Order: sequence, then C-alpha cells, then structure tokens
Amino acid sequence: MPRPSWVPEGMDLDRPAAARVYDYYLGGSHNFAADREMARRAIEMWPDLPLIMRANRAFLRRAVAYLAEQGITRFLDIGSGIPTFGAVHEVARAIRPESRVVYVDRDPVAVAHSRLLLEGDGLSAVVEADLTDPADLLARPEVAELLAPGEPVALLLVAVLHFVTDEQGPERILRTLRDALPPGSALAICHASLEGRPDQADSHQELYNRTPTPMTMRSRERIAGFFDGYRMVEPGVVYLPQWRPDEPHEVGEHPERMVGVVGVGLLP
Repeated sequence: MPRPSWVPEGMDLDRPAAARVYDYYLGGSHNFAADREMARRAIEMWPDLPLIMRANRAFLRRAVAYLAEQGITRFLDIGSGIPTFGAVHEVARAIRPESRVVYVDRDPVAVAHSRLLLEGDGLSAVVEADLTDPADLLARPEVAELLAPGEPVALLLVAVLHFVTDEQGPERILRTLRDALPPGSALAICHASLEGRPDQADSHQELYNRTPTPMTMRSRERIAGFFDGYRMVEPGVVYLPQWRPDEPHEVGEHPERMVGVVGVGLLP
C-alpha cells in the first residue's frame, strides 16, 4: 500500500507494532499489513483476544469515568496507542469538560496519527516518549506542565506494563512516576496475567517476543505490588470484567478468561 502522508520517513511498516495491532483488535483502521498478519496469527491461537481487548477498553472507560467523577481533570495516558474508540479525552470531558489529557507513546506511527486526530484540540497533547525512560518522559514540557503542583493527575498505564521487561525494572519505573505525581493523584493499571489462561500464556508471549515489543505476562500478586504507596479503590485488584461493571451480568461466569488484571489506586 502507498505510505500515508502522516507516517514518519524511515518508519518500517513491515514490522508489527503493539499499538497498531491493538487498534486492529478493536476493529480500527489505523494499522498496516504486518500488524494485521500478526493479529490474525494471535487470534488463531487465542480466539478470545478481540473480546479481551474490548474488555480492556471498557475498563479504561470505566476507570476514567470514575476518576473524573471524583473530580480529577488531568490525565496522563502512557502507552496510549491511537486515541480512538472511546478515547480518554472523550470519556473525561463527558463528565468534566475542562479535562486535559497528555497521550504518550513510543511508536512514531501512533504518535503521528494521534497528532493528526487531535489537531486543534487545545486541551490534549501527544508526546513521543518511552515508559522505560521515565526521567526523559517526565522532563517533556507537556508532561511537566500537566504534573505541576496544584491538581491531582490520573496516571493511566493500561495494557502497557506487560511490554516492560523485568530487566527494565517495572517497579523502579512505577516508583519514579509515583514520586512525580501531585498529592491526591491516581494510578490505573491493566496488565496481562499468567493465571487467567495459563494454557495460552507461553505461546502468546512467544509470538510477541518475535516483535519489537516483547510481552511479559505476570502474576496477580506481582501486579498488585505495582500499587505500592497507593490506597486501593474497591474492589481492589481483580480481573477485567470485575472492576465496577456497568451491570452485574457483564462479569460472566469466568471473568478470568479475560486474563487482564486491573486496579485503581489513590495517593494520599
């Protein structure tokens, strides 16, 4: 296919990227042949994946809505991908029209397309930065301004921490980000877990390990530890459908099949 005008020069479109594969799972069009091929192979191995990704997006919507209802109007979405299908700014502003959002991603294609989609939105910004270098991320002017003292910030790490390897130190990264947040801020995490479908975990991780974004699925106990220093919002660290569902029947008989472990915590 011809290279779209918004794709950065030198970008290799023959290698799949997590942000664009995720877009494909959601039924979006902001992806390329390599992304679609990887997604199809993953779905062949794990047919529930599109449903899981939609449950992940639904958690993001519920978490943002909850935090906006608590009065938060600043949101830092790291690993944001492409802000479509109920993006953070849309959900937050339905409750708090003054909400400001900074989207952060390391995929240049996702960043370029996000900037195109948000052109003219004075309350949103898009930053190309890497979660694994939190000092650089926090030094970006858009991020530093959002985190300036005065108002709490919701830090959103939804479906991104499992792309941080153990060698890169997820706990260290989370401590650095926590220490930069104003008092009263919040953390929302969604992370792929090992317990929900152990029969699928190894093959799924192996597939992603062939890409620039290897995946590390972790235990529920390890994920709960990422909230060190935060007071957990009920119902705590649970599977995707179990976190404040819109309707009780949406949880289903086997919430563990959604494999994502989620939670929201508040700083003192």
